[in-house]
Amino acid sequence: MKKIVTLISAVLISLSVSLTGFAADKAPAAKPAKAAEAAKPAPAEKAASAAPKDALVDINTASEADLKALPGIGDAYSKKIIAGRPYAKKDQLLSKKVLPKATYDKVKDKIISKQVK
Repeated sequence: MKKIVTLISAVLISLSVSLTGFAADKAPAAKPAKAAEAAKPAPAEKAASAAPKDALVDINTASEADLKALPGIGDAYSKKIIAGRPYAKKDQLLSKKVLPKATYDKVKDKIISKQVK
């Protein structure tokens, strides 16, 4: 009986050590995978929204995705902005009736109109 208890104890200890080593081997492998996922470049649409909040969007050169990242600007307004280019001043979005005043007020501090050369 004592031999059986000793044998079972030895098997359990051996199994415990094996599982601990197995878990330790797997844990470091999981961390680099998470780090690799964090290091992956963001998709283009997310990259546009990942731009610094203080960065101004040039309405003469911005992509449709960059424009859609602005508050109140969706598919229709971004296409209208692109179709109405070039703009000498950003307030031409109002004078050319590209955007309504309420929408323009939301974006006026986030946009700029650089001169196209």
